[in-house]
Amino acid sequence: MSRKKLGFWTSSSLVVGNMIGSGVFLLPASLAAFGSISLLGWLISAVGAAALAFVFIELSKMIPAKSGGPYTYSRSGLGDFAGFLVAWGYWISIWCTNAAIAVALVSYLGVFIPALQTSLALSAIVGLAIIWIVVFVNTRGIKEAGIFQLVTSILKIAPLIAIGIFGLFYIKVGNFFPANISDLSNFQAITATATLTFFAYMGLECATIPSADVENPSRTIPRATYFGLGITALVYILGTTSLLGIIPAEQLQYSTAPFSDAAAIMWGPWAENLVAIGAIISTLGALNGWILIQGQIPAAISRDKLFPPLFGKMNKNGVPAISIILSSVLISVLMAMNYTKGLVKAFQFMLLLASMTALIAYLFTSASYVVVSIREQGYSKKTMASLAIAVVAFVFSIWAIAGSGTEIVYWGFILLMAGLPVYVWMLVKRTKQTNG
Repeated sequence: MSRKKLGFWTSSSLVVGNMIGSGVFLLPASLAAFGSISLLGWLISAVGAAALAFVFIELSKMIPAKSGGPYTYSRSGLGDFAGFLVAWGYWISIWCTNAAIAVALVSYLGVFIPALQTSLALSAIVGLAIIWIVVFVNTRGIKEAGIFQLVTSILKIAPLIAIGIFGLFYIKVGNFFPANISDLSNFQAITATATLTFFAYMGLECATIPSADVENPSRTIPRATYFGLGITALVYILGTTSLLGIIPAEQLQYSTAPFSDAAAIMWGPWAENLVAIGAIISTLGALNGWILIQGQIPAAISRDKLFPPLFGKMNKNGVPAISIILSSVLISVLMAMNYTKGLVKAFQFMLLLASMTALIAYLFTSASYVVVSIREQGYSKKTMASLAIAVVAFVFSIWAIAGSGTEIVYWGFILLMAGLPVYVWMLVKRTKQTNG
């Protein structure tokens, strides 16, 4: 019996839904500490995201009909060890992302349940409950998860665009000055905000990850990726511009529901509640999409015998349920450890850690593209032009990793190296099997 596959709209919603999630709804509070200079960070990260999207799309054409995304592409060009490091780092990034998304979702629930804004314990319990409900949905099957993603993506875009467009008429120009209110130089502030904002573009590669489950992937994946990235960039830049112009930075940086606060200023309490509902739907959709992806990555590694076979085991619905559940346990631990920081600070820590580990995966993927492209197409003029874009993606990834900060790079490196014993164990096991 053949499995139902994802089409253009469900693939596009996976890209849009995974990008337009917690980032756009809570990031303005983190960016406000830098001032309106953060808009340059949005633009630069958009350019980097576009270059990376090109790399993923081209690799999906050269390595078709295989699931795994960054892992599969890095392994194809750079070998097993690079593929494992990418998969391990990307896996870390995904469950850090899901923890950050859950925090953002709880932040907007606080509009309706004020106790969530004051009780850290209650916030943690509610966040964990939401995660495990979405885990249950994803264990029912990839088609069901895709439909859920499409519905939530449609429902959440309207209020975001409304704030982004109509908010332009409520802007106070004075709120944009001074442009840099941080203690950093302009270059340092732009670097920091580019790294922060890049978190919101994570998910640009999501259409390539379950490519074995996509209809006509050579056509569907490029269209879905570019369409999703274009919609997302428009929503982000419009929305952040309006928020920075409506709410003074000194006030915005302490907001746990910035879009709702802006709606209240523009149209009153009813709009605040409506946008909060949109934010809840949005973050729930993003959480659903990323939990779907967090099962696909370990399953892909397991099939190549670089990860324990347990992670690749499918349930009766054709879903790597054990992989999803084990990843969700790690999300739960991370959330429990960081909730004492408060909602905005916990979100920012998880966001930066997710961005840094994902950027390592993008870095390796960009390098792998050079190898795969030359191997498949030779040294033609077209290949050389494409490689120039890959270089932009590579340089951007290094620059953004540096912008994560010393603490994040430290923890990211420790978590990445923690995967080495797993790789050694699996390598020894394969060696024994080869030697009989």
